[in-house]
Amino acid sequence: MKILIRPELPADYAAVAAIHISAFPTDAESKVVNAIRENGNAVISLVAIADDKVIGHILFSPVTTHPPTPEKGLGLAPVAVLPAYHKQGIGSQLIRAGLEQCRKLGYDYAVVLGGPKYYMRFGFEKASAFGLQNEYGVDDEFMVTKFNALPAGGLIKYTPEFFLFSV
Repeated sequence: MKILIRPELPADYAAVAAIHISAFPTDAESKVVNAIRENGNAVISLVAIADDKVIGHILFSPVTTHPPTPEKGLGLAPVAVLPAYHKQGIGSQLIRAGLEQCRKLGYDYAVVLGGPKYYMRFGFEKASAFGLQNEYGVDDEFMVTKFNALPAGGLIKYTPEFFLFSV
């Protein structure tokens, strides 16, 4: 099956919402994506296309460090693929394409909150090993990958949209 990864278009919004609703236990991720878009915080938003339909989505939005640092970072969240297309490497293609876009746009690092075994294969490492913490109080599941430089330490904060809905 041929997969095309491309930037999300407004015509994709309904399909992207359906992907997140089908992939997660609640509609919170779909609502977060919409809020991030509406507030202009979607820095990278890519879709996977197969069989002439949108089957996957990934979003990167800005993160900040407290205390502030000069490095620019993005948070990878969420990423989802329609259940009928799971276990075919589509999520991996979206993640690789998204991380490449982060590099091309000149970001210094990206963070993710997820399964270590899955994300470490994309170059993510435990963030606390670099003195980076998160607002969710997790350790092993909070990871970072460096493109140029990492903050010297501190609390990484996601955009406020992540706290509008119960996930």
